Amino acid sequence: MIGILWFLLAIVIIVTVHEYGHYIVGRWSGIKAEVFSIGFGPKLFSRVDRHGTRWQVAAIPLGGYVKFKGDADAASAPGDVSGLSDAERRQTMQGAPLWARSATVLAGPFANFLLFFVIFVSVIFAQGLATDEVRIGKTTELGAIFQAGDRIVSVDGQETPDFAAFYEVAGTLTGKAQVAYQVERAGQTLSLTGPNPLPPLVGEVMLKSAAMEAEMQPGDIILRAAGQDIASFDQLPDIVKASDGKPVELTIRRADQTFDLTMTPRRMDLPKAEGGFETRWLIGLSPGALFEPETRTPGLWEASTLAVTQGITVIRVNLEGMVAMVAGKISTCNLSSPVGMAGAVAAAAEVGFDRFIQTVAVFSLAIGLLNLFPIPVLDGGHLVFHVYEALTGKPPSDRVMQVLMTAGMALLLGVMLFALSNDLYRC
Repeated sequence: MIGILWFLLAIVIIVTVHEYGHYIVGRWSGIKAEVFSIGFGPKLFSRVDRHGTRWQVAAIPLGGYVKFKGDADAASAPGDVSGLSDAERRQTMQGAPLWARSATVLAGPFANFLLFFVIFVSVIFAQGLATDEVRIGKTTELGAIFQAGDRIVSVDGQETPDFAAFYEVAGTLTGKAQVAYQVERAGQTLSLTGPNPLPPLVGEVMLKSAAMEAEMQPGDIILRAAGQDIASFDQLPDIVKASDGKPVELTIRRADQTFDLTMTPRRMDLPKAEGGFETRWLIGLSPGALFEPETRTPGLWEASTLAVTQGITVIRVNLEGMVAMVAGKISTCNLSSPVGMAGAVAAAAEVGFDRFIQTVAVFSLAIGLLNLFPIPVLDGGHLVFHVYEALTGKPPSDRVMQVLMTAGMALLLGVMLFALSNDLYRC
C-alpha cells in the first residue's frame, strides 16, 4: 500500500508538470483553458481563478488533463465552434494560429524535460561532487581504519592523486583481502592496512532481479559465492558469468547474522558506454563504497552541464533500447508497464527520498520523450498533423483524423498490454 502511494505521488507530479506546460504556454499564446484537472472522474475539490480556469482535484489520481475552450471532452477532441465569434474562436485550439497550437502541444514534453533538469541540478547541489583529491568525507563499518578528512595518498604502493587513479588501482586488486594504504592525516603520513578498495559490500539491489527475489538488502556483505571466498566485489561478475545461468549460492553477513542465499542469474541487456547493448548473466547487485568521499559544492554551470549530460544519456539509452527491441537485438522483456514503474518507484522510495525524486525525474524525462513519438493521440502525433497543415495549408480531414487517432490508441493499448504481461508474468 505504501508503494502504491509513492507511485501515485510520482504520477501526480509528472502529469501535473506535463499538463501545466500545456496550460501555461496555451494561456500565453491566447488559448483559454477552461479546466485544469489533477486526476480523472468525480470532482473532489475545485476553484475558478481570475482567468476563468477551473482548477480541480478528481477522485482517480492516475493522470490529469487540460480542457481548452472548444474541446469536446477531457481528451481534447475537437468540439463544435461554429457558433463562436472570431474573438472567441481565437481562444480555442481549433481557431488559434498554427504556431500557438504547436507551441502549446510541445510545451507538455518540454515541461517534463525541465522537471528532470531542475531535479538533477538540485540533487547535485544537495549532494555535492566528490573532491578531486581522494579525501574521506564519512567512514563506514568496513572503512573504520579511516577518519573523516583523511587523504588517501597511495593504495598498494601505487599513487592515487584523484578518484580516477584510485579506482584504476582498485581494479588491479581483485581478490586481495587486505591492502596497504598510505594516508595523510592532520599533517602526518600514516601507513594503514585495510579492506579491498572495492569491498564485497552491496550498494543497491536491482528491481526485478534474482537478488531482489532472494530478499538481499543494501549493506549486506558477501563472504562467499559458489563456494569461493570473496574479498572484493569485482570477483562476483566472473563467478556469476561462469554459472551460465545455474543457481549461485552466496554466504551473506547482515548485522550480526550470517546465512546462505541461493539465486538464479538472469540474462539482462545492459547499455554500453560507447553505445549499444551487451547481454550478461546478472543477479542484480551493485557495489557499495568503502567510504563516502568528501564533497564540494559545484557552480551552477557545472551542475547544469552534468544534468544535461545525464539527460542526454538517458534519452540515448531509451531510444537505442527501443530500436534494439524492434530489431530483435535485445529482449522485449526490457519493456515495462505502469506496474513495473510502480515497483521501481516503490523500491526507490525504500532507499530514501533523494532516490525517489531522482526516479521521478528519470520517468518524467522518459514520459516527455514518449509523448514526442509521432503516434496519433500523443503530442508528437499532433505535431505531425501541424507539420502536414503547414505544408498543405489545411489540416487533415475529420475522417482521416478519426481513423489515425483510433489506430494510435489501438497501438498504445497493444504495447501497454504486452508490457503489462511482462511485469505480471515476470518476463
